Amino acid sequence: MVASDQSNNQSVERAISVLRAFLTGRPELRVSDVAKATGLGVSTASRLLATLETLEFVERDEVSGLYRLGTAPITLGGVALNQNPVHREARQVAQDLAAALGLGVNVAVRRGESMFYLLNFEGRLAPRSFVLTGQRKPLYATGIGKCLLLALTPEERRELIPEASMQPYTSRTIVTHERLDQELATTVGRGYATEVEELAFGRACVAAPIRDMSGAVVAAISISGPLSAIDLEAREPELARTVIETADSISIGLGYVGPVHAVTAGTA
Repeated sequence: MVASDQSNNQSVERAISVLRAFLTGRPELRVSDVAKATGLGVSTASRLLATLETLEFVERDEVSGLYRLGTAPITLGGVALNQNPVHREARQVAQDLAAALGLGVNVAVRRGESMFYLLNFEGRLAPRSFVLTGQRKPLYATGIGKCLLLALTPEERRELIPEASMQPYTSRTIVTHERLDQELATTVGRGYATEVEELAFGRACVAAPIRDMSGAVVAAISISGPLSAIDLEAREPELARTVIETADSISIGLGYVGPVHAVTAGTA
């Protein structure tokens, strides 16, 4: 029985490793590509791909013979998003805001040492040719990530993200915890974070934390776009106010009622 369980677990792990091979950036793969990415034999990779094809997790191009992800992952992703309370509260608000501003609006949560996009909408001034939903980005190099890091103590942040792993994406990327601490202190003081060319040249954002019923930071929302469209130098106060108000609206939907103040003796 134990041997059977181990064999079943191994089969599941191998199938998942095959699916993860498609997350490396290449949308279509040969059987040999999958075998190389997973460390499996070509025959094993071929057999797993054939099984996953019958289940619609992958599909094979009849002309090229290359495999790509199928429709089943989209179905699972849609169900997972619809069940996520942050996504439910934020989706329509974010979509309306992107349309009104013409900029990008993104909502993400923390997963380990990364931020994970739950949704994104692009306005007419900030178009993208790809979907951000499901992608992961570094916490320390993004406006949303800085907001999500507010949920952790300085000690927890250092344990989660060793300074040696804080690689520079641009010359503006924060790569020390001392500098990150200062940035987060500023974020707490004004209620929002900024990111200007820290992850990618030519892009900027403002972001604010989203809280749940307990007051804990569980997600964050950002307004983003190309430097020429977002014009952060001139519009920071306006965009900061907007993103804070939007984050507060989503937080209220999640049950947040604001900071709890202790009632002292002699007060009503």
